[in-house]
Amino acid sequence: MGEVKRRSLLAGAAALGGTAAGLAAPGLAAAAGPSDAASTAAVRPPGPGTGPVTLGPGDPRYASLTRRGSNGRFVGKPDQVYVVSTTEQVVAAVQRAVRDGRRIAVRSGGHCFENFVDDPSVRALIDTSPMRAVSYDAARRAFAVQPGALLGEVYRALFLGWGVTIPAGATAEVGVGGHVLGGGYGTLSRRYGLSVDHLYAVEVVVVDRSGTARSVVATRDPKDPHHDLWWAHTGGGGGNFGIVTRYWFRDPAAEGDDPTQLLPKAPASVLSFSATWNWKDVDERAFTRLVRNHGTWHEHHSAPDSPYTDLFSVLMLNSRNSGTFSLVGHLDATTPDAERRLRAYVDAVGSGTGAKPAVQHAVRPWLTAVALVQESEPAPYKVKCGYLRKGYTERQLTALHRHLAGPAVDNVSGALWLVSYGGKVSTVAPDATAVAQRDSILKAVYMTSWEGEEAAGAKPLAWLRAFYRDVYADTGGVPVPGEVSDGSFINYPDRDLADPKLNTSGVPWHTLYYKDNYPRLQRVKARWDPRDEFRHALSIRPPR
Repeated sequence: MGEVKRRSLLAGAAALGGTAAGLAAPGLAAAAGPSDAASTAAVRPPGPGTGPVTLGPGDPRYASLTRRGSNGRFVGKPDQVYVVSTTEQVVAAVQRAVRDGRRIAVRSGGHCFENFVDDPSVRALIDTSPMRAVSYDAARRAFAVQPGALLGEVYRALFLGWGVTIPAGATAEVGVGGHVLGGGYGTLSRRYGLSVDHLYAVEVVVVDRSGTARSVVATRDPKDPHHDLWWAHTGGGGGNFGIVTRYWFRDPAAEGDDPTQLLPKAPASVLSFSATWNWKDVDERAFTRLVRNHGTWHEHHSAPDSPYTDLFSVLMLNSRNSGTFSLVGHLDATTPDAERRLRAYVDAVGSGTGAKPAVQHAVRPWLTAVALVQESEPAPYKVKCGYLRKGYTERQLTALHRHLAGPAVDNVSGALWLVSYGGKVSTVAPDATAVAQRDSILKAVYMTSWEGEEAAGAKPLAWLRAFYRDVYADTGGVPVPGEVSDGSFINYPDRDLADPKLNTSGVPWHTLYYKDNYPRLQRVKARWDPRDEFRHALSIRPPR
């Protein structure tokens, strides 16, 4: 479990935040618009100097590029890897792959939870990791971010350059490429909404019906003839329409051309905290009371006008064999009552349990808290997810305890993390972006990890699947949208949801992810990827 925790499987999401390698789409002839040279400031990590680097299995760099996905379960074997640093290079790489009949996948940060990038059928891997520029585009009055930039790098560049930020993931090493495409949420989302709520435009490399690759810029302007392509990239997930080579961010309510006023302000400092309970002090009654308290608190404090919109927290319910479980997070330390609110929150969650947590807290500069990038070694793991519109039912609470504290979890590393949500997120209509889940209060992230080959994962996988099926037993083993649940999060993709043996609800996987937005996504797919060049196990299906 240590490897999973180190990656902060939150998100977008993340790893929270990363999915399907950020497929979105630029193309052959770049659309007219401000270029990098027009930007007034930029952060540009070095990349290949001349053209794309193209290599195959015999190249000594091949292993480093095909084994850098965070999930050690999956390692791809593409015929060729294209390491690209410009939109034009992406267009050329896509064009070559299409010409040669090679299936395409793209990787930015490498945090896809499933094998969408490392599927054996993928023969051409496009690696956008050198594309890491963060700049201000004066002509568009927006901040341009390339897909290979890691979230920690984006936070640092925006904060030090202009004092602003975007509400995005809690894991600094996740790449922007796939993170934004699934919606993008994180530590500031309760206060400022999702990443896509601030997305002004995308540059995407697409392939038309004739097999020609080209780049397109699509904006949130309803009059833009490419507006539907922008909308599809506000939560439709990666690997569906093409390859994104640039994002532009600007708050929709921002006015003027002062870049320091065009995105949300980051807090100067945060009050980080942890409250840790020892499993020895917590019986079933105390456990269910604590989790019930946590759900009830979020039901009452997740409105957009709540005084707790600055709170980001994760209730990390590690299995009993780990010894402890914790509530961690932070609040804006610049508010005068931050410490009082923190203690009230922790007290409310633990009320009536009879168990006292060990509480620690400290004030840290915001950038220190969010921008530390620590690359970690890949480890095999599996993640499942569900949105919560309210706290778990009594039957579900009993199921949580049975699987986290019962004998089945012996010799298994597993956990359920309940991540704060709601607040400003709920002020956007479900169809305004492709993210349909707008009134949820928590994200539930179920996970397990193991060491060694895939065979070593048989017991952990069986435990996780049984756990998930039991929690959602009343709705066919999956979080069907309803009074309590509201489907799942595409940035935490789970191929099990498309398996009729594991999803007996009769509700298709795409409804769990997209709800009523799926038909519109299909229409966008038909228009912008008519040949279905960009696909994976849970990609948008062209309409029949």
